[in-house]
Amino acid sequence: MIWKPHVTVAAIVEQDGRFLLVEEETAHGLVLNQPAGHLEPGESLIEAVVRETREETGHDFQPLSMTGIYRWHSTLDDTTFLRICFHGKSTGFDAQRRLDEGIRQALWLTIDNIRSRSAELRSPLVLAGFEDYLAGHACPLNMIRDLV
Repeated sequence: MIWKPHVTVAAIVEQDGRFLLVEEETAHGLVLNQPAGHLEPGESLIEAVVRETREETGHDFQPLSMTGIYRWHSTLDDTTFLRICFHGKSTGFDAQRRLDEGIRQALWLTIDNIRSRSAELRSPLVLAGFEDYLAGHACPLNMIRDLV
């Protein structure tokens, strides 16, 4: 058997001191997460984070930098995730867009709100990404190359 991690992307969007999150239903209950999701076949990491952000929040996302690459093993599901987290900005918003199944709402929270609700976060990947962003972690997007 060949082991394969789940490759996911996540977006950090800050606006007026608040961060864009989603409240989503999971098999383990209601959680808070960054706009995030799985990389799909044939899709670049940038395409994936732009798509996931639009599908989950209605915001058009323009990535500006890569905040970090994170590996985390969920003992709950016995699944390993490799998450690539991007920082960027919203360049538009479609309030009429129907959000992905399972997404209850998109919301804007301060970092203090997020920290105080850490028990509600989908995984430790969420807070790690925000903390690294706030610490100034930023790799240029040209560090990512798609060889097709």
